[in-house]
Amino acid sequence: MITLDWVYIFAGLTFAGFSALTVLDRDHPRRFGTAAFWGLLAVSFLFGSYLGDLGNGLLVIALAVLAGFRLLGQSHPATTTPAERAASAAHRGNWLFLPALMIPLIAVLGVLVLEKVSVFGTPLFGAEQPTIIALGLAVTVALIMAMAWLRPPLLAPLQEGRRLMDSVGWAGILPQALAALGAVFVIAGVGDRIGELFATYLPLDHRFLAVLAYCLGMALFTFIMGNAFAAFPVMTAAVGLPLVVMQFGGNPAIVCAIGMLSGFCGTLATPMAANFNVVPAALLDLPDRDAPFNGVIRVQLPTAAALLAINTALMYLLAFRF
Repeated sequence: MITLDWVYIFAGLTFAGFSALTVLDRDHPRRFGTAAFWGLLAVSFLFGSYLGDLGNGLLVIALAVLAGFRLLGQSHPATTTPAERAASAAHRGNWLFLPALMIPLIAVLGVLVLEKVSVFGTPLFGAEQPTIIALGLAVTVALIMAMAWLRPPLLAPLQEGRRLMDSVGWAGILPQALAALGAVFVIAGVGDRIGELFATYLPLDHRFLAVLAYCLGMALFTFIMGNAFAAFPVMTAAVGLPLVVMQFGGNPAIVCAIGMLSGFCGTLATPMAANFNVVPAALLDLPDRDAPFNGVIRVQLPTAAALLAINTALMYLLAFRF
């Protein structure tokens, strides 16, 4: 059986490889700080379930210290030369995209087909997070396919992977950290407190007002936290479930799906979503990339506003009819 633990082990070993190669890279400008960062992340994936709450909390603080004191740097490992890459691209053309395209294809196949497959009476996939398991399997198959087809140096995937992760830096784990923060907020009862504030100061006695409060709240809380996955449990516990679903009878599947989409509207508008709005601008060396409101965000603002209005209308029109 392929379980979620295998995905964690695969990710943990990958980050451990980044850490080891960084330590050995004498040309790296901040090799020990960077190696410590990816090494701690590897420990999180490999041994997080054994560390307990205190251990994991200290680990996160250590990651924040390394990032906050700018102890991370960017590597430039040598794998293949620019001339070799240009020759490979000219020879293979658009077929080079095939391994990358195999990932979503195999992931969808895994969710729709392989999840239901059993081997000698044992399910192929574990019951926990089959979508993540399918994605991990897809990445593994695509990697094996790319290595067999392109025949790069054996360490090229790890070297290129750490080069990319060094370019992204701490923002690469920001979605994971913020999603975990959202779960902490739920446990701490932040959603209940926000719900009390809404009930006290806003007249949510009409379902349109409840829908509007939920959609706007999702976008606003995502803007503040930088991640819709962190905002979703808080705003859904505060407004989505108690008001839109339970009080006015909204369809929970429709409410939650459109609520998440409303949160993504906030993602388009916030510099806190560094992995979406700040890092790509830096990687592409765009001329207007200074935070907080760089050119990427300013271009996305009209789209975010339009989508938020559409999502609000769709929730109001659909959630109470199906």
